[in-house]
Amino acid sequence: MAAAPGRRRPAVLLWAALCLATALAVDRSNFKTCEQSGFCRRQRGLQPGHSPYRALLESLQLGPDAARLQLVNEATKVPLLLELWGLQGNVTRIRIKELNPLRPRFEVPDVLVAEPPAERLAVTGRDEGSLELSLGPAGHRLLVTEKPFRMDLLQGRELLCSVNARGLLFFEHLRQRRDSFSDKVSSSVGSLWDKIKTLFHRDTPREPTAEEGGATEEQEETTGGTEDAGNQSEKPTEATAEAAEEPGSWEETFKTHTDTKPNGPTSVGLDFSLPGFEHVYGIPEHADSLRLRTTRGGDPYRLYNLDVFQYELYNPMALYGSVPLLLAHSARRTLGIFWLNAAETWVDISSNTAGKTLFGKLLDYMQGGGETPQTDVRWMSESGIVDVFLLLGPTPAAVAGQYTALTGTQALPPLFALGYHQSRWNYNDEEDVAAVERGFEEHAVPCDVLWLDIEHADGKRYFTWDPSKFPRPRDMLERLAAKKRKMVSIVDPHIKVDSGYRVHNELRSRGFYVKTKDGSDYEGWCWPGSAAYPDFTNPEMRAWWASMFAYDQYEGSTENLFTWNDMNEPSVFSGPEVTMHKDAVHHGGWEHRDLHNLYGLYVQMATAEGQIQRSGGQHRPFVLSRAFFAGSQRYGAVWTGDNAAEWEHLKISIPMCLSFGLAGLSFCGADVGGFFKNPEAELLVRWYQAGAFQPFFRAHAHLDTARREPWLFGEENVALIRAAVRQRYALLPFWYTAFYRSHRHGLPVMRPLWMEYPEDTTTFAIDDQYMIDRALLVHPVTEQGARGVQVYLPGKGEVWYDVASHQKHHAPQTLYVPVTMSSVPVFQRGGTVVPRQERVRRSTECMRGDPFTLYVALSPQGTAEGDLFLDDGQSFDYKTKARYLHRQFTFAGNTLTASSADPQGSFDTPAWLERVVILGAGKPAAVVLRPADGSARLDFHHEAETSVLTLRKPGVRIGDDWAIILR
Repeated sequence: MAAAPGRRRPAVLLWAALCLATALAVDRSNFKTCEQSGFCRRQRGLQPGHSPYRALLESLQLGPDAARLQLVNEATKVPLLLELWGLQGNVTRIRIKELNPLRPRFEVPDVLVAEPPAERLAVTGRDEGSLELSLGPAGHRLLVTEKPFRMDLLQGRELLCSVNARGLLFFEHLRQRRDSFSDKVSSSVGSLWDKIKTLFHRDTPREPTAEEGGATEEQEETTGGTEDAGNQSEKPTEATAEAAEEPGSWEETFKTHTDTKPNGPTSVGLDFSLPGFEHVYGIPEHADSLRLRTTRGGDPYRLYNLDVFQYELYNPMALYGSVPLLLAHSARRTLGIFWLNAAETWVDISSNTAGKTLFGKLLDYMQGGGETPQTDVRWMSESGIVDVFLLLGPTPAAVAGQYTALTGTQALPPLFALGYHQSRWNYNDEEDVAAVERGFEEHAVPCDVLWLDIEHADGKRYFTWDPSKFPRPRDMLERLAAKKRKMVSIVDPHIKVDSGYRVHNELRSRGFYVKTKDGSDYEGWCWPGSAAYPDFTNPEMRAWWASMFAYDQYEGSTENLFTWNDMNEPSVFSGPEVTMHKDAVHHGGWEHRDLHNLYGLYVQMATAEGQIQRSGGQHRPFVLSRAFFAGSQRYGAVWTGDNAAEWEHLKISIPMCLSFGLAGLSFCGADVGGFFKNPEAELLVRWYQAGAFQPFFRAHAHLDTARREPWLFGEENVALIRAAVRQRYALLPFWYTAFYRSHRHGLPVMRPLWMEYPEDTTTFAIDDQYMIDRALLVHPVTEQGARGVQVYLPGKGEVWYDVASHQKHHAPQTLYVPVTMSSVPVFQRGGTVVPRQERVRRSTECMRGDPFTLYVALSPQGTAEGDLFLDDGQSFDYKTKARYLHRQFTFAGNTLTASSADPQGSFDTPAWLERVVILGAGKPAAVVLRPADGSARLDFHHEAETSVLTLRKPGVRIGDDWAIILR
């Protein structure tokens, strides 16, 4: 239960919270294992084998957009409703819920942006124990087997996925509690009456009651009589019929916290078998390798948003965010499983051939092959329903598009957000902020944003400023704006319980706080001391929260102040597993257990909407969130949380961000330098070099760490950091264009090699190097004292160019690259064009209108192509008024041409083309520029040793059509 307010002094509370943080850094016992989670233990206790579920094929109802039929658990006699959709774009949706639940079960809202139009389904085959459904024109077929229930999804003769092939469907139906005093009396009286009736009606078998799992009259009517479901006159044993007697079903205690479960056991679980797949990815957030490992002999991967201080690496523990999307990839195809459930979820993964179903082995035989690998995936959630989308690809790009068509693409960030961010807990006061800002000027390190953590607020009352440390916040923000810089302040979703605090008083008077099971406002301990938690699941509360970002509500705020939502798992220092009690009650009467993983998404959603509203709907928001769920990509950026200044944490940031990207969250980064502990200079430099090539680029540090602004480590190191940051800024046109394409089409900006080279099996387990869009391959140096790195260059018949030396390398090969402290191994793919802006500026806003340089890396065929997206970098005008330029650059036949990639857009910019660098080119006799109004010869320089041709000052506007011809 939440602690009562006012029982301890705030200083003592803060000390206790910090002690808890220290304990959590080393004590895994503060977080549950599967064995300690009652529903996970029950679900996992069900072993593969004979499933009790049977499909009532005769109940099939085929509508214009969906097929519906009933399932029955032959042990409990409880009927379920199975719904099937074949959706356009190669997506199949499967939903299983109770046919007649005692009360509604939670179904996840606000995550799906749209459902693709449904294909018309048709029955294409039927026999005594199965039926076949056609799922649309792509040739997908679904075989539904009656007993035991299972489904097999095929395309032609290829088996793509089997559902419940291992018999692990486990749906705990809602029921009355049977161990209360009144229930025991009723049971005793009922039992006595049964005996009396039996004396007079010995020839009539006894039907099970509804409470025991038998069908009610209403259920009998809708199922057409459950006599057809098997021998239902036999009463099931308690072991198979109900889980009510198992400890933890109706009440569960972890450490000192007791979770009351008024609805009893409500978990759902289902297994999927993926023949032909050895490699699976996704389901962030975990501090683990990119390729998911088998969970046999250990815990499943857990999805349950938690505040985990200084998390451990390479284990399946839950972290700050959860996206229930798993991708499977082979050289033949890619597919995805999107499990739409916001409750605590565990995912078991096993990989073998022995567990393959008879049907799968038959398919092997039919296809003329021997034993092929198979991965089995089992999803287990505490409540809700089974609602799953099978994303059938067949390519990695297709799966990314299918997922983001459902949940939305990455929001296009304002341009400044792609620059460098400087943060720590905390910059002390206005003078400290000014000194840090001057440091970037004096040391010529570009920087766009300074950040303020929780100490900036008045007693950690968010939407306020400490009157002694930040007495003139508007003046401070205006000074930053004059230097073309921004600020981000933290606004957390725990609100100090204080009758003198306007935000708290409004939330309480409006009834906008989460409630306890007894109906009072839910309170717990967090940074301010006693805190209450706004109910972000309530649309009215979200609208009120958004209104708080108006300039007249958030006093001292200006248009260059943006927001960081931390602690929004939600974090409750006094709660079970440092989060909210599961029996807390939200808007609509839903328990917190039903929607826990949605809370952080709603916080970021409401905050982003507030920033949009404050500008009258004109400007794009920037909101960083620690907690996330499917769909969070629509609202801003995420990061990997409270990491540490250790080499292994630098290394793990790469697979973590790659996993985020696979789950739609392209705008990801890690705290440069590590949040906890103090990095030595080498680690800090290497982290800046790595961070400069990750989507979100922010340095951040804990309150107890030494100051680590870039210039505090000596001139040699600040020069290395300066070079890394400048390299980031030079590539901002490329980054921004990549984000635009991600926003339009759903592909991650930072992506694993196998997404670009899906048939190259060497790439499938690589997670220490990656692609940025399709053009740059990056292998950060993540080993202490490294003298070289092994870089795999993929692509049969392709070439790659070292970005630093311009040396050409043929692929595929593993290349040993010697490194010094200044080295960041980056390679440009032959056949691509990368735009840059290479003039040194203090911030992105200062780069507006600067000239461009095009780096044209020729393929072995002497071709290349690339593009550039330009707009004002801050507004929605690109979308609402078509105010943008999308330029296409193509090199073929010794001619570089510029044309419009999208004639619908227009945008006036003074920016011009300053230079063209062509990699892999011979020396021409002459170079001729042909703009729209004539032609002119260009000066050029050719470097014979590296085959680099540099064209100087073409001088054409970047938005014009033109051609450059090499003669």
